[in-house]
Amino acid sequence: MRLNVLLWSITSALAGFLFGFDTVVISGAEGAIQSSWHLGAGVHGVVIASALYGTVLGSMIGGWPADRFGRRRTLIFIGLLYLVGAIWSALATDVYNFILARVIGGLGIGMSTVAAPLYIAEISPPHLRGRLTGLFQFNIVLGIVVAYLSNALLSGVGPNAWRWMIGIAAIPSVIYALLCLALPESPRWLLSQKRDRVQGIRVLKMIQPTASDATIDAEAETILRTACVREDKGAFWSLNLQKPIMLAVMIAVFNQMSGINAVLYFAPRVFEAAGLGAKSALLQSIGIGLTNLVFTFVGLRLIDRVGRRTLLLVGSVGYIVSLSLVAFAFFSAHFSIVPVCVFLFIASHAIGQGATIWVYIAEIFPNRYRAEGQALGSFTHWLFAAALTTLFPMVVTAFPPGYVFLFFALMMVMQLLWVQRFVVETKGVPLERIAEKLGVDLGGDSSLPDRLRKPSF
Repeated sequence: MRLNVLLWSITSALAGFLFGFDTVVISGAEGAIQSSWHLGAGVHGVVIASALYGTVLGSMIGGWPADRFGRRRTLIFIGLLYLVGAIWSALATDVYNFILARVIGGLGIGMSTVAAPLYIAEISPPHLRGRLTGLFQFNIVLGIVVAYLSNALLSGVGPNAWRWMIGIAAIPSVIYALLCLALPESPRWLLSQKRDRVQGIRVLKMIQPTASDATIDAEAETILRTACVREDKGAFWSLNLQKPIMLAVMIAVFNQMSGINAVLYFAPRVFEAAGLGAKSALLQSIGIGLTNLVFTFVGLRLIDRVGRRTLLLVGSVGYIVSLSLVAFAFFSAHFSIVPVCVFLFIASHAIGQGATIWVYIAEIFPNRYRAEGQALGSFTHWLFAAALTTLFPMVVTAFPPGYVFLFFALMMVMQLLWVQRFVVETKGVPLERIAEKLGVDLGGDSSLPDRLRKPSF
């Protein structure tokens, strides 16, 4: 693997670090925020989920700037949104300003889940695409770990500790935006969207400097042909794309129906409900982050070896076992097993859904539709995340925790059946051939314009 491709992938994936930090940092501040502004359970749920409302909107519209202005410019803009959201929320004087600031940061999160996996998938060689695109998820969990550690370190700085917890995200936001200035544009965007063969081939040569001119020209020709879709095959919402659309939507739905965001956001409360003290619960939350990080790394090591489908199957089984045991612990008052079972749940998520979701959604759509497809999957993910996070405080108040975790376990039984029946393996398949594997008929036009057919080295 070329060092420059690795560095570009890491830089783009740092959007995931900001994503993980920004979304989970609220877990250490949510109690102080609730008491500072005297919030009821309903309003408190809205405040904690406010960033997720921004992610819903950001993921919905994220495909447009990625296609219109390019992947690189979109990634830079995402860094600026993170910066504004962090500073504004830390300085907010009332709950309404805080919600608005978190929504702005959430816009960056939602757009990052579209643009960053897209960019990495489009610059990666097929045999390493899962590992490199999975760096986005690895950085998400790294951001989560750092957020938990940061919260623990800043928890004793005074009555305004929660402001420092949230505002410190401004530092990595600036670093990320500056690093993105050094990224080249995606060659697939240059060829399939901008139709700039000269620049597209230039970037392909940067990615594969040892490849022959004929090889690079043939790859550019393939990318262009898959972009030249006949008019009758051109609509995104069509029966022709029903399989990748279904896969993107369902993997995103099941991701949230596992209860992962509820556990990450409200980890201290879950542990306190199991009889742990507040400080111990916060330290256990750090254990969640470390478990997530370690097993995400394991998942990334395996994703290009055993494949996406196998990891989803393994993760589903782990979900079912761990969630069922947590439900049993709350029903039977065997609270001592809760931390271990929650760690098993996190490990199952990291090696399964966590390692595969952003990789899989970025792979299954043809070049022309990839930004729209990524936006659809991201939008579905964040819509369910926002709903779950908003309702969770009220649900655990209205129902015993055991029933809540039992519901999540049943949802994971459904996921297991879905993966067995519908998920298609994409390991090692070039992006331009995955559409064929999914039965998508692009009806490519063989008569490219002369300016696109002419080799330009």
